[in-house]
Formats: sequence, structure tokens, C-alpha cells
Amino acid sequence: MLTRLYLIRHADVENPKRLLYGFLDGFPLSAKGREQAAGVGRRLRDSGLRRIVHSPLERANETASIICEELPEPVPMTPEPDLREADFSRYIQGLPYWQIPLRRPLWFVHKARRGLVPGDEPTDRLGGRIIEVARRVAREHPGEPAALVSHADPLQAAWVLLDGRPQNEREIYRKQVDRAGMLVIDIDSDRVLAVNYEPPPKPAPEPEARTAASSG
Repeated sequence: MLTRLYLIRHADVENPKRLLYGFLDGFPLSAKGREQAAGVGRRLRDSGLRRIVHSPLERANETASIICEELPEPVPMTPEPDLREADFSRYIQGLPYWQIPLRRPLWFVHKARRGLVPGDEPTDRLGGRIIEVARRVAREHPGEPAALVSHADPLQAAWVLLDGRPQNEREIYRKQVDRAGMLVIDIDSDRVLAVNYEPPPKPAPEPEARTAASSG
């Protein structure tokens, strides 16, 4: 039976110091992120969504909660550790982006080839855990649309695997899942039949802009 799944990246995060937040607490969604998540929820209102499975990290949990609030009826929400951020981010978290190459030298090894550094995941393992969760949800609830909320690198690694592209750093970032963007996949008998990308919802116009437009 065909099952449609929405693989969603968490929305924009409040991060004025531009730190790599990884697994750290204290990084909720920004005002922009809350609007993005609400926009995703509105986009999915007519999808027949039956459940939301999400990374346990704060930003993913908040994104999932806001999406759920926008649905016609609440749906079950389930944390799933395999939707977590890339494990390598534990090594670089808490630093400003520009300091990472200076203070975390193993970052160069990670960029050259994922999986060589202890605690780093090769692309097939990183993306594979996302795909396995998707397949498991489809097996357990065939025909019931579901949303999976995760993070950039795992989702982009999954996209590489789904496309059958080379498993290298260039390919992970060549096609990016933006914050609050989603991969829409159709699964039948564990086989992924289609993969499509939907960009984040456009922000709602400001009240002044709506007023001006209606009077023009």
C-alpha cells in the first residue's frame, strides 16, 4: 500500500551569536521559525496527516508541536532518537561557525570523508537511519500519511541515498533542505517510489501590506 511521508527539517532557530548548536539545550525556534512551522502545518491541513514522529531535540520538538497545532485535529506525536542531529555535531557544538576550522581540527577529516573520525557517521549510516524510520512508519501504518521532523545533515544525507548520488560532502550540500523545507516521499512495500522537495512556506504578508494590496 502506498504511504506518503513528509520529511521535514526543523524551522529557524533563535541563535543571535550564530553558534553551532548541535545537541545543546536552550535553542528554541525564533519568531520566524514559529511562523515557518505554522506555515508547514497549514500546508499539511488537507494532507490527511495521521501522526508526527520527531527528533527529541528542542527545535525539532517545537517545530512538530506547532505543526500539530495547525492541523484540523491533533495527531499523536512520538519522539524518535534516530531522527536526531548528526552525531559529529557534538564535537563542534557551542562554537561560532567561523571558529570551527580553527578550534576543531578533526573537522577537516570529517569534511574530507565522513565516518573516519570516532563518533562521526558515514553518509550511508547518517541518511540510512532517516530512511529506516520512514520505512518502519510506512510498514506499521500503511496508507496513513505521516510527518518526520529531523535536521539538515541527516535529511540531506537521506536525499543523497534516495537519489543514488555519490556519497560525498559536495553532494550532501548540493541539494539542501532549507529550514522548514520538506522531502515528500512515497513508499510502497519498503520501496521508495518518488522523492520531491517542497521549499519552506513563504512568510505571511505584514498587515500593512495586506491593507495596501486590498485598497490598490
